[in-house]
Amino acid sequence: MSAISRRRFIGGASAVAATAALSLAGGTFASATERDRALAAGAARAVRIGGTTLEQVATPTGTTGYRRLLAGPGWPLVVRPDLAAAAPGRDDRRTALASFVQFTDLHLVDSESPTRFEYLARWLDGAYRPQETLTVRGASSLVERVNSLATGPYTGLPFSLVMATGDNTDNHEQIELDWYLSVMSGGQLTPNSGDPSRYEGVQNSGAAAYWNPELSYQDSYKAVGFPEIPGFLTGAGRPFDAPGLRVPWYTTVGNHDDSIEGTLPDLGLLGSVYTGDRKLEGCDDADAAKLATLLQHDPASAVLLLGRLLSDADAVRHVTPDERRRPFTVKEFAKAHLNPAYTGPGPVGHGFTADAAASGTLYYTFRIADGVLGVSLDTTNAAGWADGSIGTAQLGWLEQQLQSHSDHWYDTDGHLVRGGAGNDLIVLFSHHTSSTMGNLLPDPRHLFEKRHNGTELVTLLQRYPNVVAWVNGHTHQNRITAHGHAVAERAFWEINTASHIDYPQHARIIEIVDNGDGTLSLFTTLIESAARYATDFADTSDAGLAALYRELSFNDPYATPAVKLGTALDHNTELLLAKPGH
Repeated sequence: MSAISRRRFIGGASAVAATAALSLAGGTFASATERDRALAAGAARAVRIGGTTLEQVATPTGTTGYRRLLAGPGWPLVVRPDLAAAAPGRDDRRTALASFVQFTDLHLVDSESPTRFEYLARWLDGAYRPQETLTVRGASSLVERVNSLATGPYTGLPFSLVMATGDNTDNHEQIELDWYLSVMSGGQLTPNSGDPSRYEGVQNSGAAAYWNPELSYQDSYKAVGFPEIPGFLTGAGRPFDAPGLRVPWYTTVGNHDDSIEGTLPDLGLLGSVYTGDRKLEGCDDADAAKLATLLQHDPASAVLLLGRLLSDADAVRHVTPDERRRPFTVKEFAKAHLNPAYTGPGPVGHGFTADAAASGTLYYTFRIADGVLGVSLDTTNAAGWADGSIGTAQLGWLEQQLQSHSDHWYDTDGHLVRGGAGNDLIVLFSHHTSSTMGNLLPDPRHLFEKRHNGTELVTLLQRYPNVVAWVNGHTHQNRITAHGHAVAERAFWEINTASHIDYPQHARIIEIVDNGDGTLSLFTTLIESAARYATDFADTSDAGLAALYRELSFNDPYATPAVKLGTALDHNTELLLAKPGH
């Protein structure tokens, strides 16, 4: 999850603004006719567009209240020549090099956990979402989409892998990690904790602050049009069979995978709260506002205040304790990926090795395709706060990898250096973006090690022309940034993709091609889950719940879908850049 921010109900003038932004499909087209022309032109360049947002996109109906989603026109391919010119005839010359998929910010939520802050929804982004009981089914539906596509739309190359770029769990609980591993590799799972026969969370609390889907009670959500859905919670916690991916998959760690709600340092003080029987479902506004402030500015004090509230507050609900809610360590995170039960389509460990499980070192390299190297970074900081940074040891390791896979680079004074045994194109993956790596607090795991921000990392990457892209998440927004340089081959693209818990619930296909003219193109294509667009409030089947997951996320009254959506420049794109050595 990105840095905490205040959200508000979308209504009145803001609803009109959101509608206007969405009605253009996040684009820059003057008319529907212009958009349709662009759609046709992009489709003509593709091998196939079915099942992607090049074909169709979830589109809201109406302008106020609870809005239903239907299939709308797709999003055109936008050519971005920010870093290199787009020469004519390149489609006829191009050679496909790689095709893979990025998942990010799945946030598989144990919504019944005692260690959650739903009562802070008025102050904190992501503290509570009406769709959060459906995260596991929603993620599994995304897996179904990737399995059905199997190949890139512009190259036709089979996907070589899926990379999940962090915040795979929401609250770094063991049960959430088990759900994530099962969704990715396949198997039966039950998205329910505590009492296996019933739901024990805020959505049947009867409190006005939450959506109570099975109750006729007129809570604040129903007041703005949310439906009453009998059997919703029962269906949400029902066992189901996850198909699992059919291609190899890898994991990058995010802040929600190593800290309490992605923000509080795990000092071991709340372990008994995680696995205990007391769930705080509300507190007075003064305490809530104070806790929200401490979460932003003093995470350690926030832990202490939370402990007091759990002891003193009136709105404490007794729930069934569950040892599976125990928070995992970074070593256990890596070790769980090595469990043969979760190997699925491979590889063993999904990027993590036995050494990683022993040391807690969660950065590594892997092969995306012949001639294309992937580098997965750990940008988390266990000191707390949502944003990240990178330690000196990891930064030094990264530079070693860049040099080993480059035949030339530039020193810190800008002089050309020849060397290195390899000559791979390099794609970096991390959870945090260049603009969200300002958390320079000492990491308690490496107290005396200097931390480095995103600007320093960009500077390093621009010394190595073989770096073509940095792919990340965290912000829950679609945004593609050109990192230009006076020396053309020293430029690269940063590709940031929206989460799969908040609308628009995207993943991204990335294809790399050699245009045969001294340039490369990165084709980025957004995809949605396999869930149908239209919902039926009487349908609580697995397919019906997957569809509701998307529609509820759009209608989350604290969300900002128009912001997270991005623009046409951040959606389906051809990103040009100079080929290293040219």
